[in-house]
Amino acid sequence: MEHLLRATARAEARHFWFRGFRLFVTPLLRQATKGRNDPLLLDCGCGTGNNLELLGQFGRAFGFDLAALGLKIGREAGRAGLARATVSAVPFPRDTFDVVTSFDVLYSLPERDEHAAVAEMFRVAKPGGFAVVNVAAMELLRGDHSVLSRELRRYDRRALSRLLTTAGFSIERLTYTNAVLFPAMAIARAAQRRRGLSSEEHADQEISVPIAPVNLALTAALAAESWWVRWVDNPFGSSLLCLARKPA
Repeated sequence: MEHLLRATARAEARHFWFRGFRLFVTPLLRQATKGRNDPLLLDCGCGTGNNLELLGQFGRAFGFDLAALGLKIGREAGRAGLARATVSAVPFPRDTFDVVTSFDVLYSLPERDEHAAVAEMFRVAKPGGFAVVNVAAMELLRGDHSVLSRELRRYDRRALSRLLTTAGFSIERLTYTNAVLFPAMAIARAAQRRRGLSSEEHADQEISVPIAPVNLALTAALAAESWWVRWVDNPFGSSLLCLARKPA
């Protein structure tokens, strides 16, 4: 996990995937906070806290993570509102937050902790509040990155919907993202599985920033996708993005 956090910290500001992720998530955060006065947002499993800068555009943002190194990196970068805790025992009272988020965390948790984490998100969300969840999608895309991020599973629409609705949420929006990258990723990941997945120490090439022209072109492609996915759900992609609501 330390290796992943350091690799992520190097990439999250410039890498095309992270840029695309922020473009996909922003409209959902805007929808979740619309009409709310001084909303409170909580990122569950925030890593280095980089996404608090995005959440902070919509209200007062807080985050927590179990990895002390990630929090150290975040604090060194000047990020406030960070705490150390586990997603299966969130250190906040019930009905506190207007929006709770979980970005690429659930797939790395054992099943018991996965369900506990979603139950805790439901508990701390206000009645009528929202959850924004992003997870790895489609088992056929398992590859070297799965080693780096310690994936235990990749989701399809039915599995993620069932996980959230079992906890009490209702689904407002559920779509695959990164569809424009899917053909190339499917080929690359199949080749990786065929030759054997890399060790964690050598898998960080999956998260290294490509040369500038490639990074810019892929960022532009994801920006175009983020425009159409505001209205149309993708039928496939490397991630699943969900907006869910706690009943009022």
